[in-house]
Amino acid sequence: MSLSLNGRTALVTGGARGIGLELTRQLLARGCRVIVVGQNQTRLATLERDFPGAVISRRADLSSPAEVDALVVDLVRDHPAIDILINNAGVQREMDLFALPPTQATAFARQEIATNLDAIVALTLGLLPVLARHERAAIVTITSGLAIAPKAASPVYGATKAAARSFTRALRYQCSRAAPQVRVSEAIMSLVATDMTAGRGSGKITPAQAAAAVLAGLERGQAEIWVGKAKLLRLVNRLSPAFAARLLR
Repeated sequence: MSLSLNGRTALVTGGARGIGLELTRQLLARGCRVIVVGQNQTRLATLERDFPGAVISRRADLSSPAEVDALVVDLVRDHPAIDILINNAGVQREMDLFALPPTQATAFARQEIATNLDAIVALTLGLLPVLARHERAAIVTITSGLAIAPKAASPVYGATKAAARSFTRALRYQCSRAAPQVRVSEAIMSLVATDMTAGRGSGKITPAQAAAAVLAGLERGQAEIWVGKAKLLRLVNRLSPAFAARLLR
């Protein structure tokens, strides 16, 4: 089921920086109204100023369950027009589990789990009744090639992305039965040149390229949107999961 983006209202988490900022810009260019969720009030205010009437911002720390719950209440009450949810926000830490003090490693891990998984589940479940009331709606969750196989340096990040992938697939099954008008997609991201990946890896694509691929897949109604080199990973994993795991490790 293809989806025209013109005239829709999209919620983008982490929509004021990196891939999220490009998603916001490109959605606006397609005629969407965008509700941007982020932590940096200056960036949020700049977006509202640059796109008056087209951007609404909401500040929230997605690693805080209390703030996520309050955000959901606010969105359901004030923005029933939301018909696209893009779960983009994420945090990744490289952790040597044998070098960090256990209390610090646990704190880092809990922040990643809260942001990368708990917030996605809470926002999705909280907004599902709103989305289901529309004739056509969509949920897109951004995961990673590390959802397919983990990287040694980012054990918790990979785990949260794998869990988000599983949640998204099961949600798709339920929507296909109970709310087929809600399309559920996963965007499997390759390495993108953002603040989060500074100093890591090579051959990165730009945030603009990543966002364009996600929105093209959304418009085509793809259940899985493989972005950049993740397309190659998909093939390698089919041929040899063990080899794919060695590559990503």
